[in-house]
Amino acid sequence: MLALVLGAVLLTALPEDEDRPDTRGCVPRTVGSWSPDEPLTSEFARYGDDATRADDWTGGDGTHSVRLPDGRVLWLFSDTYLGQVYAPPNPVGESYAWRDTAAPLVRNSAVLMRDGRLESTLPAPLFPDPGPNQWRWPVAARVEPRSPGSSEQVLRVVLWVRTAAAAPWIYGTPTATEVATLSLPDLRVESIVKVLDQQPVPDPSRRVLFGTTLVEQGGWTYVFGGDDGQAASRPVSSAYAARVPDGRLGEPGAWQYWDGSDWRAGARPAAVLGDERRRTGVGSAFSVVRADGTYVLFTMAAGTAGLTTVTSYWACAPSGPWHGPTKDFTPALPEGQVAAYNPQVHPELGGGRLVLSYDVNWLDPAAAAAQLNRNVSLYRPRFVTLRLKPVP
Repeated sequence: MLALVLGAVLLTALPEDEDRPDTRGCVPRTVGSWSPDEPLTSEFARYGDDATRADDWTGGDGTHSVRLPDGRVLWLFSDTYLGQVYAPPNPVGESYAWRDTAAPLVRNSAVLMRDGRLESTLPAPLFPDPGPNQWRWPVAARVEPRSPGSSEQVLRVVLWVRTAAAAPWIYGTPTATEVATLSLPDLRVESIVKVLDQQPVPDPSRRVLFGTTLVEQGGWTYVFGGDDGQAASRPVSSAYAARVPDGRLGEPGAWQYWDGSDWRAGARPAAVLGDERRRTGVGSAFSVVRADGTYVLFTMAAGTAGLTTVTSYWACAPSGPWHGPTKDFTPALPEGQVAAYNPQVHPELGGGRLVLSYDVNWLDPAAAAAQLNRNVSLYRPRFVTLRLKPVP
């Protein structure tokens, strides 16, 4: 009898097992239509152009967001410009604001929004460098119990650690996935733990960093990641999946990785999406949302189209199989040698809409700093509103 009771307790304590996924409502989905979200794009332009402070956000990439329990939205960014922004030097010939070459550049930042209006930048960088020639980029985040069943909530932020290296690794080599725990509501960094060390993997293009996006479902947090195959001139990068029980993102031993047949702690992750021969796969950063029972993944398209075009895949479970790519769309870009990257969905914005952001940067890394200072609008997120529809 004791064994039966203990068994029943264990069964009720475990989250829903994705080995038996609930596929009700899962139908093939793709982008039905999209339109620019001008109010949201303009809000970041307004805040970035505000010259009343010299220590706040004026531009950044790696755009992620999370809604806090008090209703505020925290926006997380990777490489970020702070400092002063100046009015157009020649309002007749040039209509864009600029920043000087001494503008501070930090590796990460966080900006608070209330009721749709950006209010303040937290002291930056929010997450200090872990070591010499290393830095942290924040990616996906969620509010969860401090521990399973706890009534106290904390903010967990997944971090990418990268290490400076020579070309082709101009953005650093993938080094580790970490998780930071922040107190609420004051957003004080309490701890940072290493979840997955990738330094033992000899080929940097095969190293996997998790946290580009996450989805909460059935008592689990599904955490997606990718490799840097494109830096090694492979046609596409691959996507990977992990899962963690609610309240345990900050526990390395609680992470389970999809190994190609099952979810296992300590397993070598196996790709859930990515085929070099078929040129299917993801960019180094992508996003996943669960819409009416279907998982939809947004990424930049393969090949040269990936500089301008967003495409999508769909699946009935995080581990796949993933189908696609489906319909592409090309959002607006500013003039010049620019590229779009890092499409991210922001379901916490709500309001019955699906908002997607994309980052913009100058294509030539050698000239990027000068161009981004000359025109501050080149290095800020843009937003679109999407409507999904069943695949015909």
